[in-house]
Amino acid sequence: MIVAARPPLPLWAALILAAAAGPMLDAASPDKGWWPMAFPAVALALLTLQGRRVGSGILVGFIFGATYFWPHIVWASEFLGLVPWSALSALMSLWCALAAGLIVLAYRWVPRAWPTTAGRLLLLPAVVAGLWTAKEAAMSVWPYGGFAWGRVALTQSDSPLSPLFAWIGISGVSFAMVFLCALTVAAVQEAARHPHRIPALGALLLLATLVLVTLPPWTSLPGTTAAPNPAKPTLRVGGVQGDTMASYFDPPEHFGDNLLGQVAATAPLYGQHVDVVVWPEGASDADPLEYVAARKLWDEVALRAGAPLVGGTITTRTAADGTAQYFNTVLLWKAGEGVQDFYDKKHPVPFGEYVPDRAFWRQFAPDLIDLIGREYTPGTTDAVFDLGKGVVAGNAICFDIVDDQLLTEMVEQGAQIVFAETNNADFGHTDESAQQLAIARIRAIETARTVINISTVGTSAIVLPDGSIQQQLPTYEPGVLLGDVPLMSTITPAVFLGRQLEWLVCIVGFAGLIIGGVFARSSTTRGRRDA
Repeated sequence: MIVAARPPLPLWAALILAAAAGPMLDAASPDKGWWPMAFPAVALALLTLQGRRVGSGILVGFIFGATYFWPHIVWASEFLGLVPWSALSALMSLWCALAAGLIVLAYRWVPRAWPTTAGRLLLLPAVVAGLWTAKEAAMSVWPYGGFAWGRVALTQSDSPLSPLFAWIGISGVSFAMVFLCALTVAAVQEAARHPHRIPALGALLLLATLVLVTLPPWTSLPGTTAAPNPAKPTLRVGGVQGDTMASYFDPPEHFGDNLLGQVAATAPLYGQHVDVVVWPEGASDADPLEYVAARKLWDEVALRAGAPLVGGTITTRTAADGTAQYFNTVLLWKAGEGVQDFYDKKHPVPFGEYVPDRAFWRQFAPDLIDLIGREYTPGTTDAVFDLGKGVVAGNAICFDIVDDQLLTEMVEQGAQIVFAETNNADFGHTDESAQQLAIARIRAIETARTVINISTVGTSAIVLPDGSIQQQLPTYEPGVLLGDVPLMSTITPAVFLGRQLEWLVCIVGFAGLIIGGVFARSSTTRGRRDA
C-alpha cells in the first residue's frame, strides 16, 4: 500500500480553501466576468488535493464543485425550482469529486514514477490538466446528453487567452489553463525547496504564459477572412427580439399572442435592405405548418421584409406507431413558398424539454415531473440552411451552443454564419443569458464565424468572428439588430482538430496516471524487498 505524502494543508484548511475557490471561479464568469479569478481558483483547488488520501480528496473536490455550481447555475431554479437546480448542482459536484480523487492519485504517483524536476514541473501538470479536461468532457455528454456548462475555459471570452479558442477549442483552452495553474503551484513549491532555482522557474512560468497569450487571432492571419463568394462577401442580417411571454410556465394569455408580438417587433425592419430576418427559439407559439393564420403572418413578414425568415416554433409530427412527436424546430421560410428547410433541436434539455426515464423519476417527485407535460423528440436533421445566393447558415438552438460536436459539424457542412436562436424567458433576470452570450462569443472565435445570438427577451447581440460585439439589445425590451456581417469559409485549427485534441489531452491524463501508478507501486515493492 502506498502512503500519501504529507499534505501541505490540513483537511480543515483544505475544505475552507476549496469552499472559497468555488465562488472565485463563479466570479470569473458573467455577469461579473472577472476572468483573472479563474486562475487562482483553479490553483487553490489543486493545492487542496495535494498529499490527500483519496477519500478526503473526493470530499474536498465535492465542496469545491458545490460552492462553484450551486451559485453558477442558480438560474436553473427559476425554471423548475429548487429541487432540479440542487439535483443538477449535486451531479456536477460529484463529477468534480470524481476528478479530485483521480488528481489526488496523480499527485501521489506521478512524482514517484518520474522523480525529476521535469517530471514535477511538466509531466505532472500535464497529467493533472488532462484529468481535469477529461472530467469536463465526460460531464458534457453523460448522463442524458450531459451538461457542458461551467467548463473553466468558458470564463475567458474577454481575456487575452480568447484567441486560443480558434487554435485549440474549448477543451484545449481548459487544458492550457489548468496546466498553467498546476505549473504555477509546482514552480512555487519547487522555489520554496530550492531558492536558487527561482530565476529559472520564473523564466519557465513567463515562457508558458507568453506561449498562451501571444498566439495571434486566427482572423488576423492573411487569407483567413476571404469570403466564400467574392460576389457576396457580407450578409445583411435583421434579428428580432420580441420580448414576448415565451416562458414555459408563464405563457401568453391567448394562443398566438407571442407570434403577434414577434411580428409587431419586426416592423422596424420593413423598408430596410435585409438579406435574412432571424427570430429566436419559440418565437411563434402557433406553428405555421399547422395553422393557416400563422402561415399568413410568416408569409407577410417575409414578403414585407423582402427576405427569407428564419424562426423558431414547436412542430408536431406523427411517429410510425401513430403517436404525436413534438420537436423544438427552426424553420426557413420564404414568402409565397412556405417552409424551405427545417432544423430540429438535436439535444432537448433533459428535465426541461423532456423527462428521461419518466416512470423511474416520477416515483420520487410526481408533482414536479408532471409539470413537464410535453416530451420533445431529439432531431435528426442537419443544422444548416441554404439561404440562396451561395449563403449557408448554421443553427444552434439555445443549449446547442455548448455542444462542441454540433458546432464543428455545421462548419464542416459549409456554414458561413451561425444563427443562435434562444429563449431565455424562463431564466428571468439572472446571469444565464450573459453566460450564454459569452459562450456565443467563444464559438464565434472558435469557428471564425459571425454568431447572431437572438433571444426572445435577451441578451441578443451580433457577435463578429473575432468575438467582438457589433450590436447588442437591452434585455426585456423589443428591438431589432440590423447589420452587415462577414461570411466566412475558413477552417480554424480548432474545427479541423475537432474532438481529437480533447481525446488526446484526456489520454495524456489517464495514461500518465496509469503508468505513474504502475511505476510507483513497482518502485515501492522494490524498496520493500531491498529493505
